[in-house]
Amino acid sequence: MVLRRRRWALPVAALALVLPAATGCTSTSDAPAKSAGTPATSGAPTGPVARVCAEPAPGPAKAPAGAVTVDPAVVGDLDAKTDSNPPNTTFWLRPGTHRLTSNPYAQVMPKAGNRYLGAPGAVLDGRKTNQYAFGGTARDVTIRHLTVQGFVAPQDEGVVNHDMADGWVIEHATIQDNSGAGLMAGARQQLRASCLRRNGQYGMNAYKTGDSIRGLVVEGNEIVGNNTDDWERRQPGCGCTAGIKFWAVDGADVRGNWVHDNRGTGLWADTNNNDFLVEGNLIEANDGAALIYEISYNAVVRNNTIRRNNLVEGREEAAGGDDFPYATVYVSEAGGEPRVRARTDKIEIYRNLLENNWNGITLWESADRFCNSPANTSTDYCTLLVKDTARCAPPAIAGAPLRSDCRWKTQRVDIHDNRFVLDPSVLKCTVECGRMAVLADEGTSPDWSPYRGKGVAEAITHRQHNRWHDNLYRGPWSFVAEAPGRKLDSKQWQGAPYRQDAGSSFAPRAGG
Repeated sequence: MVLRRRRWALPVAALALVLPAATGCTSTSDAPAKSAGTPATSGAPTGPVARVCAEPAPGPAKAPAGAVTVDPAVVGDLDAKTDSNPPNTTFWLRPGTHRLTSNPYAQVMPKAGNRYLGAPGAVLDGRKTNQYAFGGTARDVTIRHLTVQGFVAPQDEGVVNHDMADGWVIEHATIQDNSGAGLMAGARQQLRASCLRRNGQYGMNAYKTGDSIRGLVVEGNEIVGNNTDDWERRQPGCGCTAGIKFWAVDGADVRGNWVHDNRGTGLWADTNNNDFLVEGNLIEANDGAALIYEISYNAVVRNNTIRRNNLVEGREEAAGGDDFPYATVYVSEAGGEPRVRARTDKIEIYRNLLENNWNGITLWESADRFCNSPANTSTDYCTLLVKDTARCAPPAIAGAPLRSDCRWKTQRVDIHDNRFVLDPSVLKCTVECGRMAVLADEGTSPDWSPYRGKGVAEAITHRQHNRWHDNLYRGPWSFVAEAPGRKLDSKQWQGAPYRQDAGSSFAPRAGG
């Protein structure tokens, strides 16, 4: 699905988790302090962060007026009553464990506008037998206050909203201990105040077959411990894991979530995503990167607290001798594009706290990855500027406009007013950590590629308007520019020819 630098599947990190001090909220220690004379790094989260797995909001103790009551003592009662009632029916699931029949494909097929409300203690359990909980194409379905667990969806498929129907609302739900993805997504889907926990592959796979997903909201959720089946070990380099994976999503608000302790990446936007707002999240203790934004466009990443991420995967790569700056926020062949409509025409990364992650922010571009290249594993996709993949071929690709438009370019990335804190004693790191980077590899293939040589590395570093400025650094940070082995100190980074981090402040100690 993706092409990145070499990735290794690794064991779950044994990392201590610092919970928000108050129920449903961050403590004051979660936000960085701002001192006089420093950049405006108020950091975040500035509002509440979800702690919903341990303390889920209870559902209605009595059936709402007009609701159909579902009996857990009757196997298959939920899907049978769904079939026998009209659209726009409300169903109230009594306390207890609800079951489907033993057919692996038995599932609830909602009708348009149906609402499913769980009483306190209501659980829909697939018993490791049923593959899907809720499927079908009915729009505007609501699921609230229900625990869904024990389903065995196949790889890349999901348990709730299996068929990616539009307009679903999932609130105060717990979706846990399932195989595959706990949840799929359709257009206008809202996932709020829910717990996505210990699912085998993804907490949510925001992918819609043959289409883009427009208008996705992910707000106030706890996304924890997903990818229990360790798919990167089973299929090395598959790029098929994350707490949440986004694919071809046009317009997403990802706000106020607590994304932690996932095996692999926390949030991963991969392939032709656009117009993302990632705001006010606490992203911590994920084995891999906190956030990957890959072959995608136009995003705002602000007011997040991002800490102790990539300590497992980053450490493993460094121990194996790899000098690539595996990042906490990884922008890979993604950038701002004014021709693609969004709330911004840049990737803006600002007012975040990044604290004691393996590395900082890496801007990367693979010279061999472009539309119609054998190195682009997203083979059915071209850039949003060129709809027909076949156009990106010789001889036309060597000239304007295709030479530019056939590439997903890391460009127009604006990184400012962040606080970057690094304490090597916390990381127990002596080499290959604590780096910011802007770089590319040398183009080598295919033989008809117009991007062979060092041109892409020079462009991402000097000509594509990628800029750090007005940041606050604490600790022994270093910098990488143009190629992996070109390591710089702060003065070299700020000086010619790179001229990065104008107006930024550097102190050699984390507490300086």
